[in-house]
Amino acid sequence: MDLTEEAKRRTFVFYIVPDFTMLAFTAAIEALRLANAVLGREAHSWRIVTADGKPVRASCGIPVASDRSVSEERLVPQSERADMIIVCAGWNVEKAVDKSVAGWLRQSRKSGVEIAGVCTGAFILGNAGLLADRRCTIHWEHIPMLRELFPTAVVGGNIMESDGDVHTCAGGIASFDMILHFVSERFGRKVVLAIGEQAIIGRHRDPSERQRSHRSTLGSLNPLVIAAVQFMEDNIIEQVEISAVAKHINLSRRQMERLFAKEIATSPSRFYLELRLDHARLMVLQSGLPIVDIAIASGFISASHFSKCFRQFHGASPQRLREQRQRSVLVPTLKMQIDEGGFKPGPSSSLH
Repeated sequence: MDLTEEAKRRTFVFYIVPDFTMLAFTAAIEALRLANAVLGREAHSWRIVTADGKPVRASCGIPVASDRSVSEERLVPQSERADMIIVCAGWNVEKAVDKSVAGWLRQSRKSGVEIAGVCTGAFILGNAGLLADRRCTIHWEHIPMLRELFPTAVVGGNIMESDGDVHTCAGGIASFDMILHFVSERFGRKVVLAIGEQAIIGRHRDPSERQRSHRSTLGSLNPLVIAAVQFMEDNIIEQVEISAVAKHINLSRRQMERLFAKEIATSPSRFYLELRLDHARLMVLQSGLPIVDIAIASGFISASHFSKCFRQFHGASPQRLREQRQRSVLVPTLKMQIDEGGFKPGPSSSLH
């Protein structure tokens, strides 16, 4: 490694919006602080930016002060320019849509600044046009909505994705893993292991690890079942035949059916259907998209068949569930604000 580059201090700008997720934000900063402690020098510095320079409250209600506004940050001299901007969001991210922020992010990227989105910060990156034709990720609850709003983005279910100089991570403690990934690339695994000892964490997760590990949610299952389920998850919108799933794991359809019956007491077809209906439920709760569009995005050709299956599985029709929805700790509502310049689906990944 170039010793000059290794010795250079990297500056991170954390752009936070109201209702951002405190865990994801502090986990990233703590990873940088611990890296400095292990290295014995200030290898990383950071500052906090908000849209207007005023404090904002996290979703837990704690206010966080800002060092600068976006307009002030745009005027910093070259010597103080950020090496990376990390966008931290959470609930009500649609209210954080800002044309000036989108312009700042685009200009920063063109100037060579790396951009990262944490938790629902990926929506803000998408709104700035930074996810077009790029691999990206977001918390698993928001994957359906991100795919629908930014159809040219390649959205996956890993804890982190890096495509060029644009990075995204799922939020929560995954932001700690994201920073450790950057530290490992620059200083090596030995430093990362030392950080893990300081933070008392078992291991540093690789970016390619999936957010929802079926080894934990489905128990100690045959790896072929887990591989089949992951293939189903990756093909929600473009529903594939069960025989194609079996071929993917090198089994006949009948062999796979016996395996599913033994391991999880259901058929592959039923399991796949439930995955698609769970995907549909998230879209019903998170968006204002027409029910027919949600049906198509969940792999259903017929809206009537979709509504019938949805009602049987969830106990209420899609429309009824939407009318009864309440603010959830787990599933925040992403309201569609088309008339107000907010998020809306369309052929382009940039809305402005």
